[in-house]
Amino acid sequence: MTPPHTITRVRVRYAETDKMGVVYYANYFVWFEVGRTDLLRDAGWSYREMEAEGFTLPVIEAHCDYRQPARYDDELEIHTGGSLVSPVRVQFAYEIVRPEDATLIASGRTVHASLDRSARPCRLPLRVREMFS
Repeated sequence: MTPPHTITRVRVRYAETDKMGVVYYANYFVWFEVGRTDLLRDAGWSYREMEAEGFTLPVIEAHCDYRQPARYDDELEIHTGGSLVSPVRVQFAYEIVRPEDATLIASGRTVHASLDRSARPCRLPLRVREMFS
């Protein structure tokens, strides 16, 4: 079974840029979340459903490599994939690409721990482990 992968399209809004018209660096982490949420939803399990079943996946590590600037009104693709790191951790990998010229704008990753309703570490739900194995 191939781990899930998804592509999400976003268009850079004016509010996401700085005075120079370049995307503000923190917005890439917001786009990573958009891609991650879409990946889980496309795989059949939304964050809302996961939380209703008593699991959360807080970010415990985040990294982004900025390669080229994105600017106001650029259409971008968020390529998102995931893999198991351990029975209690999952990692998501991201690439932000401008499809117009196939430019890699940024790449990064986030690592998430699985917590139960009491905010204690727990094994990732079986459906998540199966999704990424």
